[in-house]
Amino acid sequence: MEGVKEVTDIAHGIGDLGALIIITAAFIVLSLSMWVAIFKWFKSIINEILEQNKSSMTDILDQQNENTRLLISISEGLRNETQLRIHNVATMSFDKTVEQICRLIKRIREENNIIDKVGTKAKIRAQLNIIHEERNNIFQPFTYQGKSISAFCDKSWVEKVAVVIEGEIYNETGPNNKRAYTNVKMVYDEIRMEFYNNMEKY
Repeated sequence: MEGVKEVTDIAHGIGDLGALIIITAAFIVLSLSMWVAIFKWFKSIINEILEQNKSSMTDILDQQNENTRLLISISEGLRNETQLRIHNVATMSFDKTVEQICRLIKRIREENNIIDKVGTKAKIRAQLNIIHEERNNIFQPFTYQGKSISAFCDKSWVEKVAVVIEGEIYNETGPNNKRAYTNVKMVYDEIRMEFYNNMEKY
């Protein structure tokens, strides 16, 4: 009887152990299934978020491109308006300077001892430097491509105009206001074109 009981106990033990193994295996399979399901769920959420972000980025890029086109269009319109405004300011300023130089030539002829060529040349250049700086002050508030248009004025213009003034004052044929105006206007037309070319180079 005791032998049968021992065999029965062993059988019960093996049965209980087998059931435990089966239950454990079922739990492991169920856990793995849940993890796979959760992973797929998270993956679908992430993919959906990525798709939404991709769509949003596409919309943002399209809007940015549209804004860029609008800004370019506005910039081109403002550029033409800016160039016209600068052209008007420069034209008035250079035309005014032509009149100033013609009066300067006449005044130097009448008031100065032009025999003193060294002193006369120094005075001419001093006056021209003042006129040049006055023009720069007028140009200072106006900008082109973010730069004051006074930066497009060249200091060498002073010497260029001084040569014309000296040529009129010491002309062997004597004073001639019409000739003086023509020569001064010609040199300032050249300076004006140089001014515009300096702007275009920037």
